[in-house]
This record gives sequence, structure tokens and C-alpha cells, in this order.
Amino acid sequence: MNRELSAPRAARWLSAALALGVTCAANSCAHDSAASGVSSLPPAASASASGQGQGASSAAGSGEGTEVLLCDGQTKVTVAAGTPGTSVAGALMSEWLRKNPNANWEAEERERHTLQPAADNAALVGQVQGQTYGRVTQQDVALWKTEVERVATAGSAVFHSADELGSTVAVSCDMCHPHAANTHPETYPKFQAQLGRVALLRDMINWCIEHPVRGKALDSDDPKLRAIEAYILAQRKGKQLDYGRH
Repeated sequence: MNRELSAPRAARWLSAALALGVTCAANSCAHDSAASGVSSLPPAASASASGQGQGASSAAGSGEGTEVLLCDGQTKVTVAAGTPGTSVAGALMSEWLRKNPNANWEAEERERHTLQPAADNAALVGQVQGQTYGRVTQQDVALWKTEVERVATAGSAVFHSADELGSTVAVSCDMCHPHAANTHPETYPKFQAQLGRVALLRDMINWCIEHPVRGKALDSDDPKLRAIEAYILAQRKGKQLDYGRH
């Protein structure tokens, strides 16, 4: 299961729907699906008949309300005419969570394992950062923090799971490195005798997966490897970089 690309986005976009209204969240969902290539992400809603956004209007002549469908193409609710968009989104969120009871895995992972918070970039709000971002907004800062912590949290889930790591001997990374202790990512790259060459952090992650864990090495662009690396780096927050140190 690719946690980096799955359940959290559903709750995220549905929360956006609660705050911004159905239409705005629906646009976010469409953009996100197009950008990532993932078609199974739930999120925001669109009225199946007319695409109403800020409130629901009754179906023409029916008097029975409007059926509103999530962009997962499956979850739907019927609402009365004039229902505010935030109420529609709330109903959809409740229905989607009912059908997807494991959607809160990220919050549960944070409760089980201590995760260092990402840097606070609030001081950048209002500043101009060239052509890439333009003027930084609070939404930008919140998105940066949410996204990077989401990847680190996904890494924690893999780090603590023999099944996610593909172990053939029921061993997970945390059995030798509780909460990513004694991993020292700040000392990479460095020469590693096990490999007989200079190694990057991901090289040693794969060495551990192949040997103590007895699994298969992950490709360098595998979301699981990227997530594990992010988690280990997050747990060493505040440590000074000192590459080559043993």
C-alpha cells in the first residue's frame, strides 16, 4: 500500500470542502488527480446534476433534493434545496469516512510514534519569493508543512511495519532503531565498510532492508524509500550536518 499517495488526501480535500465550500474543493480534487495520476483519491464534491457549489439546489421538478457525488464516483448524499456547501461537504465527509474506516491512519500513526514537527515557515508569509511562489500566503505555508509531515508520517508507518518492508522474517526497522534512533542521517554520505564504498542514507536503508529485515531493496524513486528517508531525517531534526563522521 502506498500511504504517501492514498488515504490522507481524501480527508485533506474533504476538510478543504468544509472550509471553502464544495466547488472550491472539487476544483482542488480535479487538479490533484490530474497532477498525480492517481484516480482513486476521494475528496471534494460536485453536484451530479448541475455542479452547484456554495449550496445545493433541488433537482428540477423533483422536490426531493439534489444528489451530490464525490469525485471518487461512488460516495454520494442527497441534500435539500438551499443546503449550504459546508453542510453538504460535512455530510459527504461523514459518509466517506464511514465507508473508509482506515482513513485516519495518519493521526493514529502520530499517536503511536513520536514524530518531530516540520519547520515553521510562518515568518515567510507576505514575502515575495521570485517567480516560483510569488507572494507567500498562509495557505502556502500550511501546505508545505502538511505535505512534508505527511510523507514523514508515511515513512514512520513503513519503518515500524515488517509487512510494509516486505520482511520474510517479521523484522522491522524499529527493532534495532526505536523511533529512528542511532541512524545518524546527518553523517551521510560516508564510507561504509558493509558496502565497501561511500554510501548515501538511502543506500544504508536498502542494506538494512536486504539484511536484518530480509526483504528486497527498494528502487531509488520508490515512494516507500523516499518516505523512510524523510522519516529518519525528521527524527534527527536540529542535528548539525557532519558528513563522513563515524
